[in-house]
Amino acid sequence: MEFSAFKKKIQYEFNNDGLLEEACRHSSYVNEQEPTDLRDNERLEFLGDAVLNLVIGHILMHRYPHLPEGDLSRMRASLVNEFQLARVAKAIDLGDYVLLGKGEIQTNGRKKKSILADTLEAVIAAVYLDGGFNAAFRFVEHHFLKQIRAIAEPNTNYDYKSQLQEVVQVTPGLAPVYNVIEESGPPHDKTFIVRITVADVCTEGTGKSKKTAEQNAARKALEMWEANKG
Repeated sequence: MEFSAFKKKIQYEFNNDGLLEEACRHSSYVNEQEPTDLRDNERLEFLGDAVLNLVIGHILMHRYPHLPEGDLSRMRASLVNEFQLARVAKAIDLGDYVLLGKGEIQTNGRKKKSILADTLEAVIAAVYLDGGFNAAFRFVEHHFLKQIRAIAEPNTNYDYKSQLQEVVQVTPGLAPVYNVIEESGPPHDKTFIVRITVADVCTEGTGKSKKTAEQNAARKALEMWEANKG
């Protein structure tokens, strides 16, 4: 496969194109080849996951020097998950370059979030092995910049309501339902508890405003939804 257009897209020129091809080589593709020494991308995926978590952790530590570990962990989790990785992968057209077996091609594997996310982690590892940590750092920082900026307000975090809506709307007629189930405190200092229900997922979120409570409930629902569907 020709990767020149992809390398321009990701703004990184590999010294060893073999690493990039291995990163894009899904196990379904390798399994359909004649006996060969070709290796799928699962080992690179393993390494890329570690590199990605390190880079995102480093960036968050630098941007938010006063935040406690718990907040940093939640912010990293909102950036390093299958949904976000697949979103980044789609932005760089990674699906066009994944080497898949015939079965995966027929089932639209190039658009599957799991395949896109895993392949992106493998590409990150390939950049790391090819150019070192600084190259991997620049790659992750550049391609995750939009998501990183989206959590610039750690207390309101990401727009989890919109993110959840985008995830569940693939099922026709399915939509999250939000209900305020409790209000407490004086008028100037209320606390709200919101319950969200979507399919078999039901979570609750708390906040000093309805919007914050809804976002917290949506964040929990999104995590549960991804876990159930994973």
